Amino acid sequence: MTRAQWVILFWLERQPGLSQKELAEILEVEPITVARLIDRLEDRGMVERRDDPHDRRIWRLHLCPPALPVLEDLKGERADMLRIVSAGLDPAILQTIKQGLAHMKASLVADLRSRSLEKDVA
Repeated sequence: MTRAQWVILFWLERQPGLSQKELAEILEVEPITVARLIDRLEDRGMVERRDDPHDRRIWRLHLCPPALPVLEDLKGERADMLRIVSAGLDPAILQTIKQGLAHMKASLVADLRSRSLEKDVA
């Protein structure tokens, strides 16, 4: 299982019924990238595409039962990793680090969007 695939599983657990386009926007990747990842997860029986009841062009993504134990294992590994990387850090410092990283990510995303818009206009 690739990191990109487990990220998709986490998002579909949080927000069942996302479209491929919505998921691509969340992950900040092209829709074709998500489509290929979903193809692989669907082949493994972990995700299914369902028709959107209001728009026949849209597929809604849902987890299948085989994905649930995989998600539980991944959550355990994630919790272990978080314990390791945050060991000995004061909770207030850890919170400041999280806020700083979130700010840095938002700045990068804004810059990428700005550059993309500039290319579209040119």
